[in-house]
Amino acid sequence: MKYGLIGEHLPHSFSKEVHAKIAPYSYELCELERDEVDAFMRARDFEGINVTIPYKQTVIPYLTEIDEAARLIGAVNTIVNRDGKLYGYNTDFYGMKSLILRLGLNYEGAKVLILGTGGTSKTAVAVARHLGAADVIVVGRKAGEGVITYEDAYRLHTDADQIINTTPCGMYPYPDGKEGMAGTPIDLDRFPKVAGVIDAVYNPIRTNLVMDAIERNIPAVGGLYMLVAQAVKAAEYFMGTKLPDELYESVYRDILASKENIVLTGMPGSGKSTIGKMLSESLGRPFCDTDAEIVKNAGMSIPEIFERDGNDGFRRIESEAVIACANRLQGAVIATGGGAILRDDNVRALKRTGRLYFLNRSLSKILPTDDRPLSRDREALEARFRERYPRYLATCDKEIVMDEIPENTVKAITEDMLQ
Repeated sequence: MKYGLIGEHLPHSFSKEVHAKIAPYSYELCELERDEVDAFMRARDFEGINVTIPYKQTVIPYLTEIDEAARLIGAVNTIVNRDGKLYGYNTDFYGMKSLILRLGLNYEGAKVLILGTGGTSKTAVAVARHLGAADVIVVGRKAGEGVITYEDAYRLHTDADQIINTTPCGMYPYPDGKEGMAGTPIDLDRFPKVAGVIDAVYNPIRTNLVMDAIERNIPAVGGLYMLVAQAVKAAEYFMGTKLPDELYESVYRDILASKENIVLTGMPGSGKSTIGKMLSESLGRPFCDTDAEIVKNAGMSIPEIFERDGNDGFRRIESEAVIACANRLQGAVIATGGGAILRDDNVRALKRTGRLYFLNRSLSKILPTDDRPLSRDREALEARFRERYPRYLATCDKEIVMDEIPENTVKAITEDMLQ
């Protein structure tokens, strides 16, 4: 391996794609078990590597020299091999600082809670102090030197102004958590003063913690821009040259557009499947029709499901299919059923990984059909539209008022995604 990333588990990583947009070198992902790190570092068979969870402190004893900033932080995420000598840096500091400033957060005089105790936590502490935080508190599952528990955070620090999550909580492939781990690291309702939330997790694009904050009108963002900014800085160390400042924003937008799902919502018959297939073909993206997924999973048609399970039963089955598609897919086009946006858990899953487009087609152009049990005739169709229209508007990121030329709708969505 000439250049690449080492870590324990890397199925979530976007680093290969990010570095491919930054520089011409080949960049590989290298998963290492804990007992493999020693041999890898002693062999020094690389020119430059990035380091992620949980080895940002593990690699330090193998370094010939460590940058002063990385030494003060106590974590290294970038290593360059120069004539057999290993030099360590922390580009995460620059990445996290850039992320915070890009969101427009003010840490001057603030009380900041840092969730997690690993290498990224140490970086977050250094960045918060650098930006003028008055009080920086590290929160972990167990109390220790300089670390308090979550119970103590709830008891003593509900007046926190800013929160930074550095834990893997909410990370792909377990956005809603798994056994022994919740889907969000902290309950934001317990912190009424919080004015900003940063999550170092970048996959999914918006974690449950970020979604919790957005729903409470708190500025919040995941770690994708941090990933890009630190990668550009790492590439500068790898190549020994300064890269253009414009690269940060251009690479970020490219990666965001390539990873974010395009989600189509709207009434049955509004053209979601047709537009979705056209977008899939024109952009080279995978396509998922959640109604087709429901039929495949259930082994029967949607009218048959309604007849067997009723509306509530169908909605449960639909929710399973919608959430599975949203959690599984990246950079795909997803066409949803007309009622998919009625359940909050569906909307949250779709928004974690995608951008929602409401295809608002004139009701006069939508025809009732027998395969849509709740809109089989004109009267039922109009009733569903009246019920759902406010919900379509409230849940979408952008409304697309459709004309009768599908190519125009495809063009409008494509242009919006690339802005």
